[in-house]
Amino acid sequence: MQTVTENGDPSSGKQNEEKTYKKTASSAIKGAIQLGIGYTVGNLTSKPDRDVLMQDFYVVESVFLPSEGSNLTPAHHYPDFRFKTYAPLAFRYFRELFGIKPDDYLYSICSEPLIELSNPGASGSLFFVTSDDEFIIKTVQHKEAEFLQKLLPGYYMNLNQNPRTLLPKFYGLYCVQSGGINIRIVVMNNILPRALKMHFNYDLKGSTYKRRASRKEREKSNPTFKDLDFLQDMHEGLYFDSETYTALMKTLQRDCRVLESFKIMDYSLLLGIHILDSAAKEREGENSQNASDSKRPGGQRVLYSTAMESIQGPGKTGDCVITENTNTMGGIPAKSHKGEKLLLFMGIIDILQSYRLIKKLEHSWKALVYDGDTVSVHRPSFYADRFLKFMSSRVFKKNQVLKSSPSKKRCNSIAALKATSQEFVSAVSQDWKDEKHDLLTEGQSYSSLDEEVLASRHRPDLVPSTPSLFEAASLATTISSSSLFVDDSYQHDGTRLYSNSKGLPSSSTFTLEDSAIYLTSEQSTVETENDNASVLDVYL
Repeated sequence: MQTVTENGDPSSGKQNEEKTYKKTASSAIKGAIQLGIGYTVGNLTSKPDRDVLMQDFYVVESVFLPSEGSNLTPAHHYPDFRFKTYAPLAFRYFRELFGIKPDDYLYSICSEPLIELSNPGASGSLFFVTSDDEFIIKTVQHKEAEFLQKLLPGYYMNLNQNPRTLLPKFYGLYCVQSGGINIRIVVMNNILPRALKMHFNYDLKGSTYKRRASRKEREKSNPTFKDLDFLQDMHEGLYFDSETYTALMKTLQRDCRVLESFKIMDYSLLLGIHILDSAAKEREGENSQNASDSKRPGGQRVLYSTAMESIQGPGKTGDCVITENTNTMGGIPAKSHKGEKLLLFMGIIDILQSYRLIKKLEHSWKALVYDGDTVSVHRPSFYADRFLKFMSSRVFKKNQVLKSSPSKKRCNSIAALKATSQEFVSAVSQDWKDEKHDLLTEGQSYSSLDEEVLASRHRPDLVPSTPSLFEAASLATTISSSSLFVDDSYQHDGTRLYSNSKGLPSSSTFTLEDSAIYLTSEQSTVETENDNASVLDVYL
């Protein structure tokens, strides 16, 4: 196990020792959170609804909860503590915007014990998740809580304009004061549902400097990898259909510009990948369904909380996008470079890092030692551009629509060509037969035509006369529509002509090019013994 020192940094502890934060046991923190939120949210229901005013963002309410209890607070077995609530009316509006009713909010947080999660980051923060998988509760530092307070008016404006966002959804900011120690916590949406196994987790910043999971992190049962690990494991990226890719990139671009306007940097994209293979679905299907039913009670569903809901535009719902598998928990369908079907869960995290003086000094020092463009700490505008470029070119990619090859086009159009050709041939052949009878009566014979051709071989100075189209038609007494033939060895640089009757050159040939039909005549160099040797060929 780990212990967390007073300043929030993790340190090694005994195996059975309870995790602590700022010298306070995590069990005491969880109990104080549930008691404090239960009192403040219940007390807030007595206040009438009204529009949020500017001063509401800076209101701080405080209540003292002694262990023996009081007229307003229940008794408990934790040390005495004071519970502060920041901007209660503003956060009540945020919860209503996402469809969270006060009773549901209290039920999720206070009905059952909070579940503690491991923290892969270097901040040393504690993470708790509610038993129904809806909310994440995270401890934050004083500067982060202070920055969130200043961010609230702009955050309020952004949520009003666009509630569909991959940015964190903040539902409450609180502080537990006990023994002279302040433990600040924030309640957010849960990005990765526990009911669905995440085969890979990635924390992506678009940076390459020291962006590889540590050996200690890799030894965990469910490690969180970083940018260099992703480029090694998923070097071809993740593929989406065109509509999903466009919606995702538009959402990321809009969110990054909002963060840039607030001078926020060093944020990450938390990406969870669930592989949809048949073996895993058969093995996990029943347990996963039962778990999801128990963790998400009927009637409670936070609006715009899933990844799929966050990237969709107005007028769309998750139900109409995903129809094949209803137990997707709001994941975004995608495919790997191996063709594996995936469900992706994602959200932007760690946005409470502003480009303050300490971050400017950190970037300046790292830029002297390393390549300044590769380190994670950078000015907000450059950070946003690098983040978006990495996501759009290395992580997320659009499925390429393969153009059908010419051979496939020919195969698909054979039936249509035959039908068209047969109609044309039936109309023209009757005219040929009538004209052939008139020509034969004038003494034109097969032998005379052959003699003229043979004579031209011995007398190259003589140009053989070219028979008219109707004269050439006399060479064909029958026209077989079954001899329509598409040359598989078709080449764009020239049309090869073949006959499928005894290897003889065709004496009458149709050539179909660019949807036009041309009739050409060739003189046979071999005496035709069988009238049926003359065939009709169709070429593309």
